[in-house]
Amino acid sequence: MQGLKKIFLFFFVFLALLIEAQDFTAVQQLADRRFPWLKNKIVIQKIPFENNQDVSIIQTENNKLKILASSISAASRGLDWYVKKYAHQSISHLGNNVENLERLPVVEIPVKRKSFVTYRYALNYCTINYSYSFYTWEDWEQELDWMALNGVNLMLAPVGTELIWYNTMLQLGYSDSEARAFIPGPAYTAWWLMGNLEGWGGSVSIQLIKQQAELQKKILGRMNELGIEPILQGFYGMVPRSLKYKISSAKVLDQGKWVVFKRPDILDPTTITFTKIADTYYGELKKLYGNTIRFFGGEPFHEGGNAEGISIREAATDIQSVMLHNFPNSTWVLQGWQNNPSDELLKGLKKENTLIIELFGENTDNWLKRKGYNGTNFIWCNVSNFGDKSGMYGKLQRFIDEPFRIKNSEYSDKLKGVGIIPEGIYNNPVAYDLMLDLAWYDEKPDLDYWLKYYTEYRYGKYNKNIINAWQEFAQTIYNSPEAYQEGPPESIYCARPSLDIKSVSSWGTRTRNYDQERFKKAVKLFLEAEDEFVNSETYSTDKIDFLRQVLANKGEEVYNNLVASIKEKKTEKIKQTGSCFLQLINMQDQLTGNSKYFTLNRWLLQAEEFGKPFKDDQANIIYNAKTQITFWGPDNASGTSVRDYAHKEWNGLLGSLYTQRWALFIQDAIQGKITEPETFYQMEINWSRKKNMYPPVKLRPDQLLELQNEILK
Repeated sequence: MQGLKKIFLFFFVFLALLIEAQDFTAVQQLADRRFPWLKNKIVIQKIPFENNQDVSIIQTENNKLKILASSISAASRGLDWYVKKYAHQSISHLGNNVENLERLPVVEIPVKRKSFVTYRYALNYCTINYSYSFYTWEDWEQELDWMALNGVNLMLAPVGTELIWYNTMLQLGYSDSEARAFIPGPAYTAWWLMGNLEGWGGSVSIQLIKQQAELQKKILGRMNELGIEPILQGFYGMVPRSLKYKISSAKVLDQGKWVVFKRPDILDPTTITFTKIADTYYGELKKLYGNTIRFFGGEPFHEGGNAEGISIREAATDIQSVMLHNFPNSTWVLQGWQNNPSDELLKGLKKENTLIIELFGENTDNWLKRKGYNGTNFIWCNVSNFGDKSGMYGKLQRFIDEPFRIKNSEYSDKLKGVGIIPEGIYNNPVAYDLMLDLAWYDEKPDLDYWLKYYTEYRYGKYNKNIINAWQEFAQTIYNSPEAYQEGPPESIYCARPSLDIKSVSSWGTRTRNYDQERFKKAVKLFLEAEDEFVNSETYSTDKIDFLRQVLANKGEEVYNNLVASIKEKKTEKIKQTGSCFLQLINMQDQLTGNSKYFTLNRWLLQAEEFGKPFKDDQANIIYNAKTQITFWGPDNASGTSVRDYAHKEWNGLLGSLYTQRWALFIQDAIQGKITEPETFYQMEINWSRKKNMYPPVKLRPDQLLELQNEILK
């Protein structure tokens, strides 16, 4: 009997160890995918949380990396910390720095890191389109690996909502074509989910809708393996404008316009019709993605809208109640943006089932002004980039200061996370790395010290010139002025031409809140290290980005000269300054063609690959890719304030549409007239319809060096 007990004890101990090992299988596989030199060299063990804080400990023993972690997310973060700090390697959206190592870098004394917040959050609705519109599974696999390595454990994941809505609408009596007409094209789903528009960029085939659902199942499966909680789209009352004709008893509120788009209606959440449709929606969600989802996004009256005739407090209660009925103990995640969520809405909610994402932390402190959102749990984030526009920007010192100011404030108990919420993520990797790293510091880190660590893993080794250059970048292009600013200063080359351009996009800025000459000197210092990093993808990518920014800054002065010459009506001077301006755009086009990350071709090829399985959608998918970065929508010759919102300083786009617009404007000015905006609108429409994929032509090293010297003169 005693022997039998020992056998059972051994079996249960073995089983416990097996389960523990299986918990971290995904982390092992992640290491194999991204850092092959670590294959079969990692041992991961489970340890308890410390004071409810996620913890990771790393050490090397017997040529093995040993990671002790309280969660899968902490284990992935421990892996990333080791790779960055000790192997000086990393992956990013703008290039990877990875090479095989024969021996493991040694960590003799265990290194512990704890997260002072529960959640490390990522993504904006807009990211789903400005960066991910045409992601295939291979793209998502890389994206999720990056998220896991950076410690993200809560992420917006609304891909595949199309099929939930399609199936819901069929149950409501809609036909196939009517249901598909509500769903937007693949480059515009974010604004549909936020209740800003319906159908724009569509319609899409049922094959594409179903494929997105299959993609979402893979995404959710991998997120589960990597310990990343998804936020799916909840039902908050958004319905097609046609619903009132399908269901006569439906009490709907006309939401007016978002910019120039007609919004979908809002179904009164206090009615029985709302409950029935919400139950149908959540039922379809469960069929597709399971019943274990714990977080839901989506909110009524986003960026305006009409709530006349209903109690917002009661509406909030009812929206959350039906959510909790279908998914008990779930959490409603709301955007802390502008006046959202209103005080009245918050009064109607169960605080323990509510979480607010403070979006615009680099410019606002709503957490303070609104007294911790009236005692509601929140996550502090920053947007940094709007529209995935090209431009170097990020208030790095503020990123560091603000979370620790909250941590030491009377609202510290309501701070549940920090994170990133960029509208586009293919830019400024330093901003996203820093923000997500901050979660793992007990005390506020020194920015100069952190940048030294960053440059070593970004480029692979210590270099004094690079470190000094980056410390200058922190005082110039990445400084933290008090000035309100929505994203990076914009490039005049990308603007729809006129004599009085305040900004390229409606809510952007041309103002440079830093010393441009000092920045240019720092770029020169960065380039002094070039011979040591000839084969570095990350160095070459950043070099192109720095030079692009210097050249974009040059355009400001030449544009002002061009405007002055036109106003003076001096033909020869217009010709001279116009020629100079077009030459700068051509230089920028040539420069950006030397990195795939700054090419239109990369974006279009991604759209083409995404569309291959969908014969009926292929042409529209490419059209979506082009319209989003130009006139955006809708089809309205009188213009829309969203045009050029997602402009890109990219090779191919600079050399075609942007050059064509400015060349026409200058030619008209020489002839004494000013080009009408409608003319540019028609150019943008025609450009979007062309099939050209704009393959880049790389310069020879000697040509690139010559261009580089010309830019830095």
